[in-house]
Amino acid sequence: MRTISYCRHRFPPQIIQHAVWLYFRFPLSFRDVEDLLAERGIDVSYETVRRWTLKFGLNYARKLRRLRPRPDGRWHLDEVFVSINGKRMYLWRAVDSEGEVLDILVNARRNRKAALKLMHTLLKKQGFAPDAVVTDNLPSYGAALRDLGMDSKHVTGGRSNNRAENSHLPVRQRERRMQRFKTSGSAQRFLSTHAVIYNTFNVQRHLISRKALRKFRSEAMHTWRNVTAAA
Repeated sequence: MRTISYCRHRFPPQIIQHAVWLYFRFPLSFRDVEDLLAERGIDVSYETVRRWTLKFGLNYARKLRRLRPRPDGRWHLDEVFVSINGKRMYLWRAVDSEGEVLDILVNARRNRKAALKLMHTLLKKQGFAPDAVVTDNLPSYGAALRDLGMDSKHVTGGRSNNRAENSHLPVRQRERRMQRFKTSGSAQRFLSTHAVIYNTFNVQRHLISRKALRKFRSEAMHTWRNVTAAA
């Protein structure tokens, strides 16, 4: 696992960690993060915040991903249109039945090949085959699952895939705040990092008591601090 070093950075690690956390945890722009830090007497430019997110964000996400428990065996897949630099692209997303984001793929196509690529990535990263794969009625999913010999696990129809469709909402919010993504590569990097940090801090607060919420929130912050600590 790649170690995290803050050598040759003018600001202390705690400030860098907090700036990256603010940017990925909340729908904020780089300038918003700059203003929030300035309110605390920390004079950091938004461009510096941008460089911190690029340098440390993916590294934090890799370490967080390794600590996540095994997801549920019922996977929900969905795709949504996104405009990147004026070009029509598709954001493919997979979540489990608890809303845990399993993977995200930015692709120019909405066909069998793209669906198959998403499934290959999922199977490789998760290390096990799902009990069920829930999708909408897009034929590409059925074709990809037949190629993998998993068509018997395919579930469609009704509102069975609301879980995946609802998971697009946080990304739509960020897309508007960022005034759309500029390139497919930057979109993939941001969304991959955002998904892991979202998983870490996503607590179904409407389903739990206030006491449980405090406990889960504290555990999430403890995990974050351990992962982002200097090696």
